[in-house]
Amino acid sequence: MPSTSALEEEQVQNGNEVSEDDEVDETGKIDDTSDGKAKKKRKKKKKNKTPITADGDQTDPVASTTEAVATISIQQDDEEEVEEGGDETKSTTKKKNKKKKKPASTAQPVVTNGKSSLQQTNPPSIPISDLYPDGNFPEGEILEHPTPKHPPTDGSLAINRMTSEEKRMRDMAQTELYRELREAAECHRQTRKWVMSWIEPGMKMIDICERLENMNRTLIKEKGLEAGLAFPTGCSLNNCAAHYTPNNGDNTVLQRDDVCKIDFGTHINGRIIDCAWTVAFNPKYDELLKAVREATNTGIKTAGIDVRLCDIGEAIQEVMESHEIELDGKLYPIKAIRNLQGHLIGQYHIHAGKSVPIVKGGEGTRMEEGEIYAIETFGSTGKGVVHDDMEVSHYMKNFDVEHANVRNAKSKQLYNTITKNFGTLAFCRRWIDRLGESKYLLALKGLVDAEVINPYPPLCDIKGCYTAQFEHTIILRPTCKEVVSRGEDY
Repeated sequence: MPSTSALEEEQVQNGNEVSEDDEVDETGKIDDTSDGKAKKKRKKKKKNKTPITADGDQTDPVASTTEAVATISIQQDDEEEVEEGGDETKSTTKKKNKKKKKPASTAQPVVTNGKSSLQQTNPPSIPISDLYPDGNFPEGEILEHPTPKHPPTDGSLAINRMTSEEKRMRDMAQTELYRELREAAECHRQTRKWVMSWIEPGMKMIDICERLENMNRTLIKEKGLEAGLAFPTGCSLNNCAAHYTPNNGDNTVLQRDDVCKIDFGTHINGRIIDCAWTVAFNPKYDELLKAVREATNTGIKTAGIDVRLCDIGEAIQEVMESHEIELDGKLYPIKAIRNLQGHLIGQYHIHAGKSVPIVKGGEGTRMEEGEIYAIETFGSTGKGVVHDDMEVSHYMKNFDVEHANVRNAKSKQLYNTITKNFGTLAFCRRWIDRLGESKYLLALKGLVDAEVINPYPPLCDIKGCYTAQFEHTIILRPTCKEVVSRGEDY
């Protein structure tokens, strides 16, 4: 007959442990009444061990906790069985029937019609790319290309673009470009909707800009020059029509009687959305805002492939200057600001050459297929002409200059910082401060004097007047015209 120690050794080799509480009788068998206790102790011992994966890493603590809870539940059931009589067969059956809980898996968003099951929070916190994981971002407003007022004399006018198979194929070839623009546009829409919910008199202009820009950075998933802000947030007030954003130390406060132009841009891979609207809390300015909004929509309606730029300006001016406004008992004609214009947008190039006038006259150059334009109009109760005024905040690298020909070491270092972080996109002094640069104004002046960096001072009409602006970005697709930045607000 084998000895007790030999039997224990054999059982250990077979994968069974013998507890101190287990009793072995003369036949070498373990007493049934102690078997339940042995199994219970083995389970407790296993419970305290942290499972290890094949790679040597510990498993998910959430999954371990879930399995531990299931094990404790089984043990409690086993203890009840032992108390009732230690029926081994009954206890084993109960264990087999008990199903272990599986660890909760990470929920994956369900995509329906290009949109995930994720819903944007309030305030927004989910990046646009996460809301539309398949890349099918919302289209803008789709319009047909108009028949030009003055068709080309060489007979090159394209017709039936919406139904042309050739045009549809050419449209499909630009899918990736459209996706990038639409993602940037959706970021713009959600950001401005959020800003409209809280902007109010009494707030510092610098705080408004910082909050807006930080939200943009979150929603666009800012990533160097691949995605981010296309230019500083303009918040020009009253007679100032454009290019004002506060520098650090500027404590200007938004007032109830102010007329504020909010103009900001977003981009994905340099595909820029340039879009703006006007905020006015006093209803006495409603007619001014209405005139400029209608003028911008007229420009959008008139624009299209083969349309002359000067014809767009004529249509805009006619609508803009059909309005007038009464302020404090005095009637003012609303004038289109003749030296401000819309513009062609290129990749990483906000002003890419062609300009869209907002008054009669100008070039007879035609719009072309595939071009992207910012259609913007400005109305004023003043002279309808702007000039440089106030402290400069906006700057932009000269698009045509590849290398800075400067000798000053600090200027070279600043130029490299600008190139790395902004490329040829516009920036402001606040953004340089944000990068940790200090005492750089002299170096910046050196770059401006060397004409490798261009300054863009605030543009103002006469003091005491009021100006307003509305702007959208449009794509002249082969088949149609898409107002990519259009939203429910304007």
